[in-house]
Amino acid sequence: GYGGSCFPKDVKAIINTAIDAGVDPVLLESVENRNQIQKKRMFEKIYLNFKNELKGKIITIWGLSFKPETDDMRESPSIDLINAIIKKGGIIHAFDPIANIEAQKQFPAEWIKEKKIIFFNDSYQALEKSNALVLMTEWKMFRNIEIDKMKKIMREYNIFDGRNQYDPAFMRKNGFIYEGIGR
Repeated sequence: GYGGSCFPKDVKAIINTAIDAGVDPVLLESVENRNQIQKKRMFEKIYLNFKNELKGKIITIWGLSFKPETDDMRESPSIDLINAIIKKGGIIHAFDPIANIEAQKQFPAEWIKEKKIIFFNDSYQALEKSNALVLMTEWKMFRNIEIDKMKKIMREYNIFDGRNQYDPAFMRKNGFIYEGIGR
């Protein structure tokens, strides 16, 4: 899946231009449709992992912006994922190195007040008592994770890697249930 402001807008604009010119934009419409489906795929993996029951599960999201090195939340895949998890009764622990403030604007204030979504200033604090970690943005700081520290503070060892950043064999060898995107 992709997000941001430019690429999604440009794909839609080219689709409309093609239609206006009488050309059937089959490929571009497929790209747009696949992106919408892909944004739902991570939620499906999480939901199935927990046997269709997320009520009370703490899901930690690392990376909220649509790409690293920005606080840009426009069309970020994390928004759809967080909405879906909370609507099924899950609790979100969220961390992004710089997008926490912008991310808070994307969700109802009552969710924050009721602690359905909690924003953390430290990635490992966000993991405390978590049932799963979901990597949504490939910030450099998430590349070299402290496995032993994670295992001491997480409730369950589930990792959903939305960027295929981690080595599946390594994670499984270290006791994690690992799901990458596209696998």
